[in-house]
Amino acid sequence: MFKSMLTRRNAMLGAAALVAAVTLAQPAAAVTPDEIKARGKIIVGIQGDNPPWGFVTSGGKQDGLDADIATLFAKELGVSVEFVPLEVNNRIPALTAGRVDVLFATMAMLPDRAKAVQFSKPYVANAIVLIGPKKAEIKTNADMAKFTVGVAKGAAQDTQVTKNAPPSTTIRRYDGDAASVQALVSGQVETLGGNIFYMDRVEKARPGEFENKLEFQKLYNGACTRLGEKEINAAINTFIDKIKANGELKTVYDKWMKVPVPEFPEKLEGIPFAAN
Repeated sequence: MFKSMLTRRNAMLGAAALVAAVTLAQPAAAVTPDEIKARGKIIVGIQGDNPPWGFVTSGGKQDGLDADIATLFAKELGVSVEFVPLEVNNRIPALTAGRVDVLFATMAMLPDRAKAVQFSKPYVANAIVLIGPKKAEIKTNADMAKFTVGVAKGAAQDTQVTKNAPPSTTIRRYDGDAASVQALVSGQVETLGGNIFYMDRVEKARPGEFENKLEFQKLYNGACTRLGEKEINAAINTFIDKIKANGELKTVYDKWMKVPVPEFPEKLEGIPFAAN
């Protein structure tokens, strides 16, 4: 009888574990603008260490271009905003697990990512580049083989450096943008895969020593929601159209990018702007 009771107990525990596993595996429930309004706040995933996009000030305040855009969207909904600072590698997992409602997190719009998240229309432009010493001869992708290259693991620059560098190139991957920039300025690596705004940080740390050497890819960034969330995706797209038209996007661009707002594409291959 004791053995039978153990068997039944083990079966029950196994069933409970299976239910828990299935529950954990299920995607987060869809969130709508009305649900966010009822809650009174929107929870935004953002980068915490990547100025001018998203960073935490010495006073503990989330700041940057993405923070300003997200704050404007919260205002559009009539709610407050709660920021969750994220590293490069945990941006999408934080969204799909339901830790955040939306990502305004320097999310380059790439076809592979579009299989995991729903992108909005683009609201900012970027480029992936290789930064190297001014005195170094780096004129082609083949020249990268002569140098150690640092990248933020899993970021667009990781993809582009891996794709374009010769197989013999030493690529060192770091957990996040700040760590990869620090690797360059501290001499752990000789060159760095980054975006066009990395140079501002590098210049402050090592003035006059580095410059952008190669450009790999022009990119656009969009907000991300979970797949199938039609209402919040539509609300973000309407909001982006509004701030492009009324000059609020230009104000944010003037503040952080100090370049004109670009012309944005109406479509990007493999990346739908609207949820199905």
